Amino acid sequence: MADETISNSVQCPVCFKDFTPGTINGHLDTCLLSSAADSPSTAVETGPPVKKVRVSEPVNDSVSSSSSAMPGTQSSSSVFSLFQANKGKLDVQPDISSVFSGKRSPVSAFSKGTKRVLTEPVSVPTGIETPSVSNSEAEKNINNHLPARTLLSSNKPLADALRPNTLEDYFGQNKVVGQQTLIRSLLESQEIPSLILWGPPGCGKTTLAHIIASMSKKKGSARFVTLSATSASTNDVREVIKQAQNELRLCKRKTILFIDEIHRFNKSQQDTFLPHVECGTVTLIGATTENPSFQVNAALLSRCRVLVLEKLSVEAMGSILNRAVAALGIQVQGQHPTNSSYREQTDSSEPAIYIEQKALDTIAYLCDGDARTGLNSLQLAVQAQMKSPRLNQSTQHGFPQEIVVTEEHIKEGLQRSHILYDKAGEEHYNCISALHKSMRGSHENASLYWLGRMLEGGEDPLYVARRLVRFASEDVGLADPSALTQAVSAFQACHFIGMPECEVILAQCAVYLARAPKSIEIYKAYGNVKACLRNHKGPLPPVPLHLRNAPTRLMKQLGYAKGYKYNPECSGPVEQEYLPEELRGADFFTWTPSDR
Repeated sequence: MADETISNSVQCPVCFKDFTPGTINGHLDTCLLSSAADSPSTAVETGPPVKKVRVSEPVNDSVSSSSSAMPGTQSSSSVFSLFQANKGKLDVQPDISSVFSGKRSPVSAFSKGTKRVLTEPVSVPTGIETPSVSNSEAEKNINNHLPARTLLSSNKPLADALRPNTLEDYFGQNKVVGQQTLIRSLLESQEIPSLILWGPPGCGKTTLAHIIASMSKKKGSARFVTLSATSASTNDVREVIKQAQNELRLCKRKTILFIDEIHRFNKSQQDTFLPHVECGTVTLIGATTENPSFQVNAALLSRCRVLVLEKLSVEAMGSILNRAVAALGIQVQGQHPTNSSYREQTDSSEPAIYIEQKALDTIAYLCDGDARTGLNSLQLAVQAQMKSPRLNQSTQHGFPQEIVVTEEHIKEGLQRSHILYDKAGEEHYNCISALHKSMRGSHENASLYWLGRMLEGGEDPLYVARRLVRFASEDVGLADPSALTQAVSAFQACHFIGMPECEVILAQCAVYLARAPKSIEIYKAYGNVKACLRNHKGPLPPVPLHLRNAPTRLMKQLGYAKGYKYNPECSGPVEQEYLPEELRGADFFTWTPSDR
């Protein structure tokens, strides 16, 4: 729908009356309040009420997301029709309350002159804000309306279903959003700056963005829009910015735009945000796992505050897992239950679920600070035990057998430690730098550790072997000339054998280089040569005539090779100049660029 002005008047999107541009804002405030009072079921909505529909239009029992993409149909979301241009291009994002309610309630019947009242929030396009759900309501829905069997058997990952909505349930990032921090004060006062959230996978970047959204919707200070750089196009971004401009002009309400995986946008796409972030049309929150110094435009980076989120600690992972098992009604073996037992909360025909504390500790240690991996691993282990054939058997008292998740079940699901390593990202360069510096410092244990981190994370062994060859000349050099032979032999052996058999070859070479004496004499001397060439003023000096070959008669007549002394034919040392006249007497092993 288009934003049109007819005869210098503006139509109210709620009551559809015409007003002058100077009076429309005041009328909107009054109209929205009166509409909320008339419809108590929509009083909790932070957005404007929905518009009227024609009597001739059919009313479906369930509101499908596809209807919002069909041209000519009325939108079911609680937004101004004024802001819904090109709805077909926007993705559909389910409301957060649908996670806990399991299904949407049908839409009540309509008659002419009555507003459409929704008993439950419905799906809306990605570019539009959704109603908020308070943390207490979410916890109540988790604990009461969705028992563990229903939540764990759903298709929704546990990490997304149990995503917190408040900073009190946000663990592991106290340095960034803890008490007395600047960012927390800004968030609580709704003065949210443009942010770039940088951190490893599963550290809470998207969760922090959802918490900001929940706080904004609860106070009604801003609308929150979510886009993913993996699927959104530049046209989608421009459409959201256009909606933000309308919201700011008509409703005086800001727009917070969250871009997940912002590093997937190229440089020209990122430039789209620049003028709108600069003038405050949108508050940009970008999430990325890559170093923003390399992946985000410098101009956009200067307009945003970079928050570095750390990998979650084992203690933080323990708190997250404890919150999860409490929400699912799972009891930890050996601990006194703090609330009513799972059997009292659910039907007695369902088996009680228990988990060993050692199993939770194993998840916390093996997930490598990735909360998403930890929660989904817990879900996988419990699901596997719930579907075990032995659960069909009952005890002698008629109750089903209890489900006990052990440490072995967790290890079987994870198979091995979840190692954070990206062969093309920053962690790749961090680990190879640590390996290089550990060998340079003759620390053989650290050298083996960083080598193992790379190989177990999936690094190409030939890449490591090439770096060892370089190290043999750069850091060992003439102190042990055979180190280069060892490194080249290791490279050839890795090429012949491959992984995993070649890992011990690389380990042997790394330890040899770590134990070898170190000399950077060659490295520094060649660096001085490069500096001499780059800093030379004027044209480079020519090769002396006596050092040139003279394969032709003309070259001999010009003096090529004249006066050259052939060293093997001389019985004693030969006095002869080999450097250009401008560099005679230079010693690159002791020479520095400032000497000449």
